[in-house]
Amino acid sequence: MSEPAVNDSASEARVTDLIRSAIVAGEYAPNQRLIEADLSAAFSASRATVRTALLELAGEGLVERLPNKGSRVRAISLNEAIEILEVRIGVEGLCAAKVAEHLTDEEAAGFERLRADMVASVAEGDLVEYSRLNRLLDVRVRELSRHATASDILARLHAQSVRHQFKLSSRPSRAKVSVLEHAAIIDAILTRDPEDAERAVRSHLLNVIGALRELAV
Repeated sequence: MSEPAVNDSASEARVTDLIRSAIVAGEYAPNQRLIEADLSAAFSASRATVRTALLELAGEGLVERLPNKGSRVRAISLNEAIEILEVRIGVEGLCAAKVAEHLTDEEAAGFERLRADMVASVAEGDLVEYSRLNRLLDVRVRELSRHATASDILARLHAQSVRHQFKLSSRPSRAKVSVLEHAAIIDAILTRDPEDAERAVRSHLLNVIGALRELAV
C-alpha cells in the first residue's frame, strides 16, 4: 500500500500541531505508545511526516523516543509540572506586562469579551468551556506580547504542564477561585499597568502551584 502523499514543511507543521493538540487534550494518555502507522492513518499523512512530527514533539518534551521501540507520550510528574510553573511565573509575567504596555483599544475590547465569557462559563458550571477559554487567554497573552522568544518558550511549557492544570480546572471549587485570578490578570492588562499585570500573573501561578501540591498530599 502506498503512503499518503507529500511530505513537505507545511504538512509536517500541520501534523505536529494535530498530534500536539491531541496530547494536550488528553486524547493520548501519558506513557501511551504512539504508533506511526496509526497516526499516519488518523491524520492522513505519510509515515515520514509523522516521524518528523514525533521528533519535533520529542524536542518539546511531549513525546519520548524509545530505542528500537518507537515513541510514547512522555509522562510528566507532579514535581516537574510544578517546576515548569515556577519557570512560567517569570516568562508569563513578562508577556502580560508587554501586553499591558502596548494594548490597543481593539485588543482591550477582545479581553473584555473574554473576561465576561470566562465568568459566565464558571457561573453556568460549564467547566469544559471554561478550560477552553483559559487556554485561549494563555494564547492571546502570548500573541499580543509581541515577544517571540518568550512566546515560544511559553507555548512549550504550557503544553507540558497543561494536563496537570486541567485536573484543577475541572474541579468546580478551584474554577471559582481561578476565574477570579484570571479576571484580575485581564483587569490589570486593561488598566495598561505592566507591573500590576506581572503581579497578577505571579499571584495566579503561585496559587496554582499551591493547589497542585495539595493534590499530592
